[in-house]
Amino acid sequence: MRITTVGLDADDTLWHNETIFRLTQDRFRALMAQVAEPAVLDARLAAVERRNLKLYGYGVKGFTLSLIETAMELTGGEAPGRIVADILAAGREMLAHPVEPLPGVPQALAELSQGYRLVLITKGDLLHQEQKLAASGLGDLFAAVEILSEKDAATYARVFARHGTGAAEAAMCGNSMRSDILPALEAGAFAAHVPYPLTWAHEMAEAPAGHPRFAELGAISELPAWVRGLG
Repeated sequence: MRITTVGLDADDTLWHNETIFRLTQDRFRALMAQVAEPAVLDARLAAVERRNLKLYGYGVKGFTLSLIETAMELTGGEAPGRIVADILAAGREMLAHPVEPLPGVPQALAELSQGYRLVLITKGDLLHQEQKLAASGLGDLFAAVEILSEKDAATYARVFARHGTGAAEAAMCGNSMRSDILPALEAGAFAAHVPYPLTWAHEMAEAPAGHPRFAELGAISELPAWVRGLG
């Protein structure tokens, strides 16, 4: 088997993301402490986020709008202006948060780029993801960038055909079993899961245990050797 193309997820694979969302959610709990218990607040926010994904997509802007909507629902449409202002400020801080590659990422990507075509395949807000990639200093290592509204098998098949030699000769790496691993395997690619300490509930799924094209890696530093082994 010849591998020509390696796809990589961005958020929580190349740099921190979910940690920033969790910190903002903690801030939201503090803002709403007089309105609802944390468990009630979290459940309502999760429901609002699920409802809004098809409208707002993934990313900080959609999350911020969902925080405001949750506050409005729990206050009967009478959320104080200071709460709305604080939510908006939190969203701006998330957008401006420094981007620093996770340990081992620059070295692994530099090594892979010597022998394979690297393609960034990520979901989220177009402008913000472009800004994060530029701030990461990793942009020059990628032959192509795909910022998507959703990841499914058809998407991976299309991306690997457009930027490589097809899914059969491609490998995908990411932290999300639901978005990075299962649909890539369904498209016919290889897939390596590199877990991140925190996972958004929407991205959780069972690992495809025993799948011949799947691997669970302990760190992204293991990725180059795994990809080479496929050949």
